[in-house]
Amino acid sequence: MVKYVVKRDGRRVEFNNQKIVAAILKAMNVTDNGEDIVLAAKIADAISKRNDESMTVEAIQDCVEFELMKSPRKEVARKYIAYRNQRNLARKAKTNEIFKEIIDAQANDITRENANMNADTPAGMMMKFASEATKTYVDECLLSDEVRQAVYNGYIHIHDKDYYPTKSLTCIQHPLDKILFGGLQAGHGESRPAKRIETASVLACISMETVQNEMHGGQAIPAFDFYLAPFVRKTYQEEIDKLAAFIGQNLDHLKDAAIDDYVKRDLVGIQGDDRYKIHAVNQTVSRVHQAMEAFVHNMNTIHSRGGNQVVFSSINYGTDTSAEGRCIIREMLNTTYEGVGNGSTAIFPIQIWKKKRGVSYLPEDPNYDLYKYACKVTARRFFPNFINLDAPYNHHELWKADDPNRYMYECATMGCRTRVFENRFGPKTSIGRGNLSFTTVNIVRIAIECMGEQDQEKRISMFFEKLDSVLGIAARQLDERFNFQKTAMKKQFPLLMGKLWVGSEDLPADSTIEPVINQGTLGIGFIGLAECLIALTGKHHGESAEAQELGLRIVTFMRDKVNGFSETYHHNYSILGTPAEGLSGRFTKMDKKRFGIIPGVTDKDYYTNSSHIPVYFHCTPKHKAEVEAPYHDLERGGHIFYVEIDGDATHNPEAIMNIVDLMDKYDIGYGSVNHNRNRCMDCGYEDATEGLTECPHCHGTNIDTLQRITGYLVGTTSRWNSGKLAELKDRVVHK
Repeated sequence: MVKYVVKRDGRRVEFNNQKIVAAILKAMNVTDNGEDIVLAAKIADAISKRNDESMTVEAIQDCVEFELMKSPRKEVARKYIAYRNQRNLARKAKTNEIFKEIIDAQANDITRENANMNADTPAGMMMKFASEATKTYVDECLLSDEVRQAVYNGYIHIHDKDYYPTKSLTCIQHPLDKILFGGLQAGHGESRPAKRIETASVLACISMETVQNEMHGGQAIPAFDFYLAPFVRKTYQEEIDKLAAFIGQNLDHLKDAAIDDYVKRDLVGIQGDDRYKIHAVNQTVSRVHQAMEAFVHNMNTIHSRGGNQVVFSSINYGTDTSAEGRCIIREMLNTTYEGVGNGSTAIFPIQIWKKKRGVSYLPEDPNYDLYKYACKVTARRFFPNFINLDAPYNHHELWKADDPNRYMYECATMGCRTRVFENRFGPKTSIGRGNLSFTTVNIVRIAIECMGEQDQEKRISMFFEKLDSVLGIAARQLDERFNFQKTAMKKQFPLLMGKLWVGSEDLPADSTIEPVINQGTLGIGFIGLAECLIALTGKHHGESAEAQELGLRIVTFMRDKVNGFSETYHHNYSILGTPAEGLSGRFTKMDKKRFGIIPGVTDKDYYTNSSHIPVYFHCTPKHKAEVEAPYHDLERGGHIFYVEIDGDATHNPEAIMNIVDLMDKYDIGYGSVNHNRNRCMDCGYEDATEGLTECPHCHGTNIDTLQRITGYLVGTTSRWNSGKLAELKDRVVHK
């Protein structure tokens, strides 16, 4: 006996055979023989007695067609089929409307879902066509009823849902040494191991570009300085060989000579071996600089994913104290400071300084001079961001200052905040690992649904009860996606599963990726803690100690739940401070439509990112740090701390250092600084003049503001969606 009908949006409703009767009679009414209520009732009764507890709408319609074709009223079947087709076309009208907007290159939240992608180009349009069509397939064919309903009702958001059918994973921290010393085999060509810095630079680009096409998230290098350092010495040795050939002498004794630092020096008055050595160092520095220029240029110009998107790339560096490693760091910073093209700020790679006491932070540290320079570069170019290796949760018990491979035990991060470090199923490391997929919970909607309860204690208790249920759905959805992803074959990811992902080298060629996939993480994210707290207490955590206490209680509850999920499902679950971009406005629109305008909650076009204090709230950087810092330990899947500073930061690197000091004092895991930067879209000229309307270089008036969005830079705000533009407008300086 059929008891339930599963609607197309995933909802389960009680079976009602009168609806079947009504649909059949409607088809009969447009035929010459008119209604036959007895036949209609007989067909509905036959369907209701099937041995299925529940049936989908499509399955019921198929049965109606079958029963009508068996009956004497076959002409009714034809009318019913025609009506059904019309309804299908009507349901597709929304998709067709979306396609029309893509075709017309309309700037809306669909075509501006990802600010790093130009959806107006032919390749970008194809990506959006595929994306929108694929999402429908996922909803109808790959999601369980419970999950589909939770998505439809705005409780959860499945990130990168359009990539779901591909079984691809999100991101990875590249073990670049495997490429540089072992060569690259990507399924469509190969390269030999690198011998010089230029080749190493290019291979680093190719590695990230290639894997970007095998994954749906970002690419990162966890120890850029350590990986490229050996090729500085190889390049120096090549310069010694060139010089020896030129002067006709054997200079092999200089190849392994001690070099304190790779810094250009004047040759005037220098003779003999010292002159040869300094000349080789000078040439090496020039070549390293050119290699870093090429790397940055390539990361801003080579395209992936069908040619419409530059690689979403990040590099971590700062803790290699060798002369060669310092050379890599210095020339990367020099290149970044100078800019690309006509002096424009490079959008990629996202650069991340690894701040470590005893190494790269304090005045007595060997890389302190480079740290100071990094802050100067950040003051002009937004990058590097800063990861705090001194935060207790970023420590590794195996890290030793005298270990030449200590980078293996250093936490690294992705530019959009993704963090992978702890591991239940293998080594604790960031290298060769990444996120598998993540899903965000709308904690604001849950809080809104509890606002009717006047007693605050009962209201909060009701919230936790609902949150517990939604978190359970999110965990089950991620487990379902994991079980789908693990069936992918190794051959589907030639480079990623050829040698980059932890354990992938040992997989047989015809194997699935199941044996190694659990090395990655499953992230349960959240958005709008501020609005959630306003709904529950009347204030957000930046303005109320009571709200802050509840906020920490909420995120701690989520952390404890994901630890339980890890035991139940045997995965690396983690809590993620969601880097909401397209999602920042999507949840808000849904909740505003359902609940109306609620002051402080749904009265804007966006929800505040994760556990951040609202961007419109005036406070000092110190207060912001005090409030947001405790959440970073709970958000082991990723987090970020932003500070907005005023005016032209170019000549004020001390302001950047003050922010890093806050990170150190309050154990903040990852942070960055935002400031004003104008950009001429005609010639690329940049400065920080407030209210600039005319470019002093080319006198053009096409001036835009270079700004950070969810962790990365965007060259033009014209690619931002409405939610993020509204957030940008509301941002205030922290002072």
